Amino acid sequence: MSFSIVVDDVSFAWADGTPVLKDLDAAFPAGRTGLIGTNGSGKSTLLRIIAGELRRQSGSVSVAGEVGHLPQNLPLAAAHTVCDLLGISDKRRALHAVESGDVAEEHFTVIGDDWDVEERARAELDRLGLDHVGLDRTVATLSGGEVVLVGLVAKLLARPDVLLLDEPTNNLDLDARRRLYAAVQAWPGVMVIVSHDRALLELVDQVADLREGTVRMYGGNLEAYEEQLAAEQEAAERMVRVAEADVKRQQRELVEARTKLDRRQRYGKKMYADKREPKIIMQERKRQAQVAAGKHRNMHIEKLGEARDRLTEAEQAVRDDAEIRIELPGTAVPAGRVVLDLPLDPGAAGEPEAGTHPLERLVIQGPERIALLGRNGSGKTTLLRRILEHGANVPVRYLPQRLDLLDDSLSVVDNVLAHAPGATVTEVRGLLAQFLFRGDRALRPVATLSGGERFRATLAALLSAEPPPQLLLLDEPTNNLDMASVRQLSQALSAYRGALIVVSHDLPFLETLGITRRLEQNREAGVSES
Repeated sequence: MSFSIVVDDVSFAWADGTPVLKDLDAAFPAGRTGLIGTNGSGKSTLLRIIAGELRRQSGSVSVAGEVGHLPQNLPLAAAHTVCDLLGISDKRRALHAVESGDVAEEHFTVIGDDWDVEERARAELDRLGLDHVGLDRTVATLSGGEVVLVGLVAKLLARPDVLLLDEPTNNLDLDARRRLYAAVQAWPGVMVIVSHDRALLELVDQVADLREGTVRMYGGNLEAYEEQLAAEQEAAERMVRVAEADVKRQQRELVEARTKLDRRQRYGKKMYADKREPKIIMQERKRQAQVAAGKHRNMHIEKLGEARDRLTEAEQAVRDDAEIRIELPGTAVPAGRVVLDLPLDPGAAGEPEAGTHPLERLVIQGPERIALLGRNGSGKTTLLRRILEHGANVPVRYLPQRLDLLDDSLSVVDNVLAHAPGATVTEVRGLLAQFLFRGDRALRPVATLSGGERFRATLAALLSAEPPPQLLLLDEPTNNLDMASVRQLSQALSAYRGALIVVSHDLPFLETLGITRRLEQNREAGVSES
């Protein structure tokens, strides 16, 4: 098999010395590869190293052709335009200059062979459902999902040989996800995708599992991977049971050997006391018995040690991935209490969809659980911010899409202390341990965290604030989370007794929350209830 990406003995650590990858070997074949692993295992770091954005400390990376990389969070400047984000501003200006009659040589140099770049950009935007997004529109006016799609269009226009996608379905509505799935299936080159989106991972040709610094390849899509992994884990658990039984047997045999030795020693002492044989013969027999007994005992001790080593090896093959333990504060809201009463802007134009009822006010009573749905750019995030600005009748906390509440220059501990100045360092360290920030991990600068780790740190900061929230506003909370963390978040939110508004396109996640109302945000018709 020929490999398009070869990673050989690569090590990487952050500037503060925190190790991420050590002596990593990996080889990615042609086709679509899903790269999975727990949060903080180094998936995003590995993509950035392959793309040449991070400098490895040792080892080598070889890639067959040009690389395009779509990161989790695109570096954005609010004043930049869609054209800037697509990377075609210079070519577009040169094209317009030539069309206006300016035939300076530098314009032709900039354009090269890309005379149709504007048409291609428009076609790719339309293909991904961004027909309403103009090339001169500023990035600040785009939704999180629209930014992701424009970033993907930028990579498609560049036509790289190898495309690296890091959580590409973050913030995307259902229609946008379907369009992205189609683009992934149509991609003719090599693709490596980091994602927790099950539907997307069903489209890959193989799965690369990054775990404890080692990459293992599994043929087939996510379903095939899970079947293979389940079989492996069943075999591993069976080996643990066999090894445990062997340890018990060796322990039993060692006890029996010691019992026999004690019995022989008592018999020898009795023979010596009775003086049944000459003293010199009895002493020689005693010496031989001690040597034989020592060898016998050592043999059983050695066998027990080997059995314990086999048990340790078998236990290491059984996965026991650490999961976050989220204990939300006791924030019960009485059933009849009005939590929020917010006047809503009427729709600018157009009729609401059939079966929906336009709302003039958003009134939340008691511990309601509301799913806020709608297409990318329809105004869901704007509505959450309006709720914050308007103010609720209870303490409210907001978890934004871009997780920009933390100070990148501070450690995780210091960020949480900034949100909970009344807490002690010991109390904060105890809270962070529930979010898997144990030991030195809690002292890492936020700038070095992965997307999932940043989410955990942000949520820890929000939940430690005083007073505790009785209304939670969550904007795409499953972005960047591994599957185990999504499950833990679902369980925690299911136990939460305050009011909840969740923006999410992750339908399986919403189904676990016991949603009581569904609201639809529409760009033209405003907010409707279905």
